[in-house]
Amino acid sequence: MYVVESKAGAIGCMILSLCCLGSWPAILTLLERRGRLPQHTFLDFATANLLAAIVIAFSLGEIGKSTFRKPDFTTQLPQDNWPSVLLAVAGGVLLSVGNLATQYAFAFVGLSVTEVITASITVVIGTTLNYFLDDKINKAEILFPGVGCFLIAVFLGAAVHTSNAADVKAKLKSLPSEYKAETEYDVALSFAFVPCFQNLFCFNKPLIFFRDFYSSIKNGDDNPERKKTDVESQEKPAEKAKAGTAGFFVELENKRAIKVFGKSIMIGLFITLFAGTCLSLFSPAFNLATNDQWSTLPKGVPKLVVYTAFFYFSIAGFLIALILNLIFLYRPMVGLAKSSLKKYIYDSKGRGWAVFAGFLCGFGNGLQFMGGQAAGYAAADSVQALPLVSTFWGIVLLGEYRRSSKRTYALLVSMLAMFVAAVAILMASSGHRK
Repeated sequence: MYVVESKAGAIGCMILSLCCLGSWPAILTLLERRGRLPQHTFLDFATANLLAAIVIAFSLGEIGKSTFRKPDFTTQLPQDNWPSVLLAVAGGVLLSVGNLATQYAFAFVGLSVTEVITASITVVIGTTLNYFLDDKINKAEILFPGVGCFLIAVFLGAAVHTSNAADVKAKLKSLPSEYKAETEYDVALSFAFVPCFQNLFCFNKPLIFFRDFYSSIKNGDDNPERKKTDVESQEKPAEKAKAGTAGFFVELENKRAIKVFGKSIMIGLFITLFAGTCLSLFSPAFNLATNDQWSTLPKGVPKLVVYTAFFYFSIAGFLIALILNLIFLYRPMVGLAKSSLKKYIYDSKGRGWAVFAGFLCGFGNGLQFMGGQAAGYAAADSVQALPLVSTFWGIVLLGEYRRSSKRTYALLVSMLAMFVAAVAILMASSGHRK
């Protein structure tokens, strides 16, 4: 069995884990925005997640000599370690439900906002619990200032999205005059509840207004600089709206799987808070499974190694994801279209990306646990600085923050810099498990 023993090795695992775990949410968000049903995507995602755990267990879990205290994966499977297995199962269920909830939250409050809120809840609750569960092997004088930096980054994130919301509202002033009266009231109402541009068009006006509005944008009427004759307009097809423009947001709403028109922002916030609570508890549960702090194992039975615990952890996550998503196929949430198992099987568009996202999540979680077992799970919670990576992908893949103000960009850079500092400090608090 391969064991990470050095502090440098543990930090390396955490950095790789951060890259993996910060990337898969952007892929799921992109697929939803392209119209793929979340139920189909998550079934592919969960399957790949389980396959990643199996690969890790039968490769790294079988390398080297097996000993009584550190048995390899296959040696430990038949042992009487069910109390620890059940804790690993609980952790897997919590992570899977949390990930499933975030997939829906992405549509309502956006990728960046969801990651900021869930990551802050995870770090504050999860890091504190892991610090005490690990018998304080992490350096508290470094660890908790790192948590403080993380929270500062969260507040900066809120400022970023508030500023960006004001930028989007300003962009609407360039709309044709016949739409300004309609949009000004609705935008003000919308932004009173949510500092996030994805919910800009959650209006309660008749849908005919949106059809007319969308048609005008497709014809280029929202761009005052675009002046063409009727002949030129007939010769050239309508251009795709550029990221960051009002037309971009309307086109997004028309293509995406989860429609947010007329939906309350409170739905998204509730889902996000629920996801954050689940994600804050899966790491402490895994910590208890591998280190038996509650002394639940029978005498003479070795503690679960990371690979065995991760195997059971992933099986539980897959099963709960399978059950819930099969239910959601026929009884969908938040107004999604009904589907079926047959439709899922034949829906191959985007399947490769969903599988890739599942592998990223699976290997990311495995690396997090390997690093946490060596240097303390509280330090390993530094990988929850997901906004550091997801914001990058949000800009590159999803067009977030395009054509924003200098103030928004300044706040965005400050937020990312603070996340970098938080990650560095949390990793620096790494201890060494005896």
